[in-house]
Amino acid sequence: MQSSNKKERIGWYFYDWANSAFYTIVITVFLGPYLSNIALNAADAEKNVYIFSIPIYAESLFAFTISFSVILQFFLLPYLGSIADYTKSKKLLLGFFAFLGSFSTMGLYFLEGSNYLLGSVLLVIANLSFGASVVVYNSFLNDIAEADERDKVSSIGWALGYIGGGLILLINILLYSKAENLNISAGYAIRIALFSAGFWWAVFTLIPLKLLKDRKNNHYHSDKSVFIGGFKGLIQSTKDIIKHPQTLLFLIAYLFYNDGVQAVIAVAGQFAKFELDMELSSITKIILMVQFVAFFGSLLFMLVAKKTDTKSAIIISLLIWIGVIFYCFYFLTTELEFFVLAMVIAVVMGGSQALSRSLFANLIPKGQEARYFSFYEVSDRGTSWLGPFLFGLGLQLTQSYRYAILSLMVFFVLGLILLLFLNQKKGMESVGNLKG
Repeated sequence: MQSSNKKERIGWYFYDWANSAFYTIVITVFLGPYLSNIALNAADAEKNVYIFSIPIYAESLFAFTISFSVILQFFLLPYLGSIADYTKSKKLLLGFFAFLGSFSTMGLYFLEGSNYLLGSVLLVIANLSFGASVVVYNSFLNDIAEADERDKVSSIGWALGYIGGGLILLINILLYSKAENLNISAGYAIRIALFSAGFWWAVFTLIPLKLLKDRKNNHYHSDKSVFIGGFKGLIQSTKDIIKHPQTLLFLIAYLFYNDGVQAVIAVAGQFAKFELDMELSSITKIILMVQFVAFFGSLLFMLVAKKTDTKSAIIISLLIWIGVIFYCFYFLTTELEFFVLAMVIAVVMGGSQALSRSLFANLIPKGQEARYFSFYEVSDRGTSWLGPFLFGLGLQLTQSYRYAILSLMVFFVLGLILLLFLNQKKGMESVGNLKG
């Protein structure tokens, strides 16, 4: 491994800063309620819209669209990750998918009226590109940090990502709150917000593209064989991961509990609007608060991991997540309670995700980072599909947001149980990646 320098780490941090605009503005805040309203404009008397003659409950469209985009990721990302390990141009792949995703996000500016299909198509492209770019981005972590530094570097990246997402959200909250004074509609203010997320993503991607360095590893082949080599690498990685049972165990545990995390985050705005009857302006202010509290939460859990270990810190966060779901179903009724609960979520959100990334990085064989992170990314930030699908299905069957949110409990419980059986030291020994 080549030693890292300060500038390269700064460049790596800035991609979290860049892509958090998409995650915060599009996935978490504005597009869920907005796309639901667009779909309702086109819905029939039973509140259904139709895609290929399939009836879809209008308010479930957003969750189902995310699920569909991740089903595509399931098939495409492992192959793209394998290609990234076989080429010397990881930065080129990072830039391609970052710009494809950011320009698709900017295209959401044209989403209005009843054109729910446009919104769904652009969301699929943007989320697929987001996942592909983060596969490549995460694979740089092992290049810029040794095993004993990855908790720290990963946590700082997540923390700065929350600040970046929070700043662009603050700008758009101010615009949305002043929409009437500026003689623009609330819908137009949301369209500007969606465009700004893509613009922010594109502009700040230039920093990591400038500062990160490509590295040629032992798996590199000439450009003529990169696609064939990527396919062979994918087959080999699928076989290899079975040889590392602790890595596979963590990946399955993460698949479950992170799907729960992502589903809660993705549907929080929708739950607040339709179940608690909260105004979008109140929802955005609370989510803004979450961004900045999550900055400190990421750093707090970095210290928890230092005092205990990475696995124990994640387990603590999952127990808190289970308590959050329980409270949502039985007790949550007011805006004040939603605010307090959001603060609790903010503290554990960044910690559970940042530490999961660094723990997994220590369970990856050297030279296969992008391939392994492609499996990881299928269930990473904003790309989970099981959780949103189950939430959308529960909502469609019961038309109750409380039962839909309760269904997510199963992901945290299963993930926690599996994580308890993980032997982190044994897993690191298996891949030749011990600390010290």
